[in-house]
This record gives sequence, C-alpha cells and structure tokens, in this order.
Amino acid sequence: MKSTQEVLIIGFVWPEPNSSAAGGRMVQLIQLFQQNGWSSTFASPAMDSEYMVDLDALGVAKKSIALNCESFDTFIQELNPSIVLFDRFMIEEQFGWRVAEHCPDAIRLLDTEDLHCLRLARQKAFKENRSFTTDDLLMEDVAKREIASILRCDLSFMISEIEMELLQSVFKIDQSLLYYLPFLLEPMDSATFQNWISFEERTDFIFIGNFLHEPNWNAVQYLKETIWPLIRKQLPNVRLHIYGAYPSQKVLQLHQPKEHFYIMGRADDAQKVVRQARVVLAPLRFGAGIKGKLVEAMQCGTPSVTTTIGAESMHGDLSWNGFVADDPQLFADAAVQLYQDPIIWHKAQINGIEIVEKRYLKSLFANDLIQYILSVQSNLKQHRLDNFMGAMLQHHTLTSTKYMSRWIEAKNKNLT
Repeated sequence: MKSTQEVLIIGFVWPEPNSSAAGGRMVQLIQLFQQNGWSSTFASPAMDSEYMVDLDALGVAKKSIALNCESFDTFIQELNPSIVLFDRFMIEEQFGWRVAEHCPDAIRLLDTEDLHCLRLARQKAFKENRSFTTDDLLMEDVAKREIASILRCDLSFMISEIEMELLQSVFKIDQSLLYYLPFLLEPMDSATFQNWISFEERTDFIFIGNFLHEPNWNAVQYLKETIWPLIRKQLPNVRLHIYGAYPSQKVLQLHQPKEHFYIMGRADDAQKVVRQARVVLAPLRFGAGIKGKLVEAMQCGTPSVTTTIGAESMHGDLSWNGFVADDPQLFADAAVQLYQDPIIWHKAQINGIEIVEKRYLKSLFANDLIQYILSVQSNLKQHRLDNFMGAMLQHHTLTSTKYMSRWIEAKNKNLT
C-alpha cells in the first residue's frame, strides 16, 4: 500500500549520473521515491551544471537554496516535508538544525554515499606509506563530524557492508540507525546480453572515473607510472583509454599516444565506451564505498581487474568479474591473461552477471527500504528517545552551528 509523502532531498551538488556513481545512486533513490507515489523536491546550494540531470523530466521539483540564509527557513516551512534526505554529512551539518527546528516531525535520512572518514583515513595512511588501521579512523577529524551527523539523523543509508561493520564495531553506532543500501539496478534481460559485443570484436583496455575523486586520480597515476609499462611489455600494440569527467591540466598532461596511453576526458556515453573495451582496469589503492565503475563494467559485460580496495564489499562470496590483485606485476599479468584468453574472459563476464543479479537489483531492496522508513516514521518519538547520543548532539552541536550560521547570516546582511 502506497502512502503519500512529501520528500525533500538536499543535495551537495545537482545529480550528474553520467559523471559519477554518486549521481547515479541519487537518481536511483529519486526514482524509487517517485515509483512509490511520493512527491519529491530536490534542493541544492550548488551552481547549476551543464551535465546535471533533468529533474523536471523525473517529475521532481527543483529549488536553489542559499547557505547561511533564513530564506531556507521560509522555504522548508512552506514545503513542510514529511521526509528529508541529506546528501552527504556536510549538507546535514549546514541544514540539519534548520530542518529539526522548523519540521521537527520530519524523519531525517542521511545518504553517506561512502564513509568519507574511511576514505580520507586510508588516503592519509597511503600517503604516509604505512598500513591503515582502525585507529586511523578514530584520529581522523572528519570522523568526528561524520559520526556526529549519522547520530543526529534518524536513519543513514550505507552503501558498503564493511562500512556498516566499522560503524558498529569501531564507533558503536546502534544498528537501528543504519540501513544497508547498495546500488538499485534494473535487471538485465536477454536482449541486453545479445547486444553485447563479442570478445573478438572488443579491443583495448579502459579506465573510467570522475577526476574530482582523489582515488581515481591516484589510480591513473599508478597506471601510467607502474602498471601500464608492465602490461605493454607483454602487449605492445594494445592501447589504454582513460575516460573521466572533470580532467584537470595535470591529468591531460599524462596523454602519451606514443606509449598507447590516451587521456580521453568525459565520455558522452560511458556505457558505450565500456562495452567496446575488452577489459576494465581499476587499480585503486585507497577509497571507500562500492565502485560504480566496476558495477558498470558488469552491466556492460566487460571483465575487470581491480585491487582488494576496489572489490571491497562488492561481491560477497561470489567469484569476481575478472581478477583481484594488489601487487603491480600480478595485476599486470592478470590483465594480460584476461585480455588474451577468451575462456577466462567469458567466465569472468558470467561472474559479473551473477554479482549484479544477486547483489544489486532494485527488487532486492526497494520494498524493504520503503517499509523500514515507514516503520521508523510511525515510531519516530521512541526511535529518537532510544538514540540519546543523537539527541545530545542535536542539542549541543546544532546549537553552536545554529548561532555560527546566524552570525554569518547577520554579517552577510551588513555587507549588502
């Protein structure tokens, strides 16, 4: 039975599904809410972008909002949403106290995208050339902010099972505040499989990823400096195409046609270029969450070689869609083997189909998610009473945030 709800989504940026996995995930959530008959408004303080999704076409109202401005108070009082979804903890920090003050009965949801503190702690450990430990998480300043945000919200969507476990074991977050929600994909039909290009018709390797994301930039550097030379020794005539949104000048400078290393920039149709490639390479050395580029490879029937970090929380006890290797020589050897052996390649392709069907179909999660939101919503007062740490943080942290925001607001008025 569908219930009428007014959903306000406050975005860190406007969704760009063709630029990042985060943008694709947000569109999946919007569509799920819409399919359940819930009205949705998407608001963001970000500038419009050329590549943002057409919210009107999705039946979603669009609203530009300002940081540290009382105009948001008027807007949210008039909209009076029953559900508010914050896109990443930074948005909850900025707008959470205003939502709590003006719409106290609205259930507050947080979509973490990935656990930022885990990604940053791993990145710091990598840059310092040492192994990551959970103590790094406890010392990470962003963790204090992100965990506080999770505690203040009524429910947080976690895209990774490892992150669910870390939140409960390291930070002692109660399970009732967390909900495991990976990508929500449509099933692949026989027509999809039949349209896949064959092993023999495919050529070259590909990497794809948004260059605003530091793990992607690091992986491209690693490919250029270490892994690609090892692959070229065995496959001198094969090319590597690097695709990704928002390439900086330092990325473009890696373009070396003589080495068969091509910086291609943004792909107009990401799935098309992945379907044409024979193997996806993703040598990620730090990061968090689950990797949209690797799920996309599975959807395109393209096997991949990645690292332990790359495959983390993605395939459970199922066989990988190719190979997982952390040593650069083993990574390169696996890439060459997958590129040359059609039997191994086809088995990897089948593995990818199984992973998508058993772990990422929308039908596996959609109904349970809606029912869980409604369950928490119907018992919201007790749910919040059971979360005393969240209530305490709401009282103290947001009071200080509120007055800082009010001070900035007043200062801005004096400047105009």
